[in-house]
Amino acid sequence: MSDSTTRQKMTPKELMIVLVISLGSFMAGLDGTIVNIALPTIARAFDVSTVTVSWVLNAYLIVLVSLLLFASRLGDIKGFRRLFLVGFGIFTIGSAMCGLAPSLDFLIFSRMLQAVGGAVISALGAVMVTTYLAPSLRGQALGMVAMFTMLGAALGPVLGGFLTSAFSWQFIFFVNLPVGILAILLGIYIIPRSDPVTPNATMDIPGVIIVFGALGTLILGLNLLTGPTPANGIAVLVISAIFWGLFYVRERKAAEPLVNLKLFKNLAFGLQNVNVMLTQIGLAGVMILMPFFLEMVKLVPTDTAGTILLALPIGMILTSPIAGRISDVIGTKKPIILGFIVSIIALFLLSTLSSHSSVGHVEIYLFMLGAGTGFAYAPLNSAVMGEAPVKDRGATSGLIKMMSNLGSSLGVALVMLVTTVAAGPMMAEAASHIVRPAELAGAFDVGFFFLMCIEVLGIVLMLFVREHDTGYSTEGEPVAAY
Repeated sequence: MSDSTTRQKMTPKELMIVLVISLGSFMAGLDGTIVNIALPTIARAFDVSTVTVSWVLNAYLIVLVSLLLFASRLGDIKGFRRLFLVGFGIFTIGSAMCGLAPSLDFLIFSRMLQAVGGAVISALGAVMVTTYLAPSLRGQALGMVAMFTMLGAALGPVLGGFLTSAFSWQFIFFVNLPVGILAILLGIYIIPRSDPVTPNATMDIPGVIIVFGALGTLILGLNLLTGPTPANGIAVLVISAIFWGLFYVRERKAAEPLVNLKLFKNLAFGLQNVNVMLTQIGLAGVMILMPFFLEMVKLVPTDTAGTILLALPIGMILTSPIAGRISDVIGTKKPIILGFIVSIIALFLLSTLSSHSSVGHVEIYLFMLGAGTGFAYAPLNSAVMGEAPVKDRGATSGLIKMMSNLGSSLGVALVMLVTTVAAGPMMAEAASHIVRPAELAGAFDVGFFFLMCIEVLGIVLMLFVREHDTGYSTEGEPVAAY
C-alpha cells in the first residue's frame, strides 16, 4: 500500500495549503452573516427603508449564486491557483470599496464586486483540497475547511455587532482587509502551481448571463411588489419566468451545460435539492428579520443583538456532525424529517414573540432553529450526492451550493415581502427609525410564520422520496448552510 493512501498526518506544507483555503471559507462564512446585524444601522445612516437596505444583501447573493457554477468551471479551464488568488484580490478590493461607500448605490455596487470574488473563493475551496491532498487526508482537510466556514458564520453576528457599536458599520467590511491580504501573500508562496484540469473545455457564457438575468429579475420583482406600483413587480416577475424558460432550453441544448438537467429526472434528486433550498430560505429569512426585530421591537443594542444571533449557528455546529453520522447508520430520510420538525417548532415559537418576550426565549428558539437546520442539512447533502452518478458528483457539489445560495436570495426577498405586506405600506416607505415598535411586532410574527410554512413544505416533499442505500457517506464532507 502506497504512502499516499496510508498516511494520516499532513505535512507542514499541506497544512498551510489547507489553512490558506480555510481562510477563504472563513471569509465566506463571516461575510454571509456579519452584514445582517448592521442592516438597521446602515438603513439609518443612509435614511432608507428596510426593504431598500435589504439590497445590500440581495445584490451580493444574486451575483454569488449566479457565478458559483461559472467559477467552478473556469477553475478547471484556467487553473485553480491563479483564479483563487484573483478571487481573493477581487473580494478584498470589493470589501475596501464597501467600507468607503459614500452612498447606498455605491455600497450595493461594491457588494456585487465583492460577490464576484466570493463566488470564486466558495466554488474552488473543496475542489482544491481534493486536488492538492492525498485521498487519505481529504476527510480531515475538508472537515477543517467546514469548521472555518462555520466559525466565520458563528462569529459574524457577534463581530458585526461589536464593530458597528464600537466603531461604525464600515468596519464590518474593513475587517476583511487584513485577512484577505494575508491569504493572498500566503497563497502566492504556498499554493502549488498545477496544470488546468480541462484547459480545452468550453464555457457556457449564455447560460451564465441568462441565469443572472433570471435571478436578478426574480428578486427585483419580489421587492417591487411592495412598492407603490405592484404592477411593475408582476411585470418583472413575468420577465423572470421568461428568463428561467430560456435557461431551461439553453441547458438542454448546451454541449457542456452549467447544470446537467438530466439528473432531475431522478425524483429523489430533484426533491431533495429543492429541500436544500427550502432549509436555506428559512435560515436566511430569520437571519435577515431577527436583527430588525431585536433592534426595532425589543430595542436591543446592535452589539447585544449580534450576541443573541450567535445561538443559531451554534445550534448548527453542534448538530451537523451528529446528523451526518446518524444518517450513515439509519439512512437520510428520518434525520431530514426530524430536522424539519424541530425547525418548524422553532419557527412557530418565533412567530409568537412580542415586545414583552424575554431575550432568553429568543435565544432558545434560535438555537432550536439552528439545531433543526443542521440536523436536516447534513443528511440532505449526503442524500443528494448519493443520488448523483460518480462522474457528476463534482457538478452536483456545485449545484448544492447554488441551491443553498438561491435559497438565501429567496429567503431575504420573500420574508421582506411578507413582512412589509403585513405591516402595510408604512414599512416600505418610512425610514426604519420612524416606524414604532408596537406597530411592527405583529408583522414580524407573520414573517416568521410564513417561514414555518416553507419548512412544512419540506416535510411534504420528503414523503415522496423513496430512500435506498446509495453507498455515499457524509464523513469528510463540509456541511455548512451559509
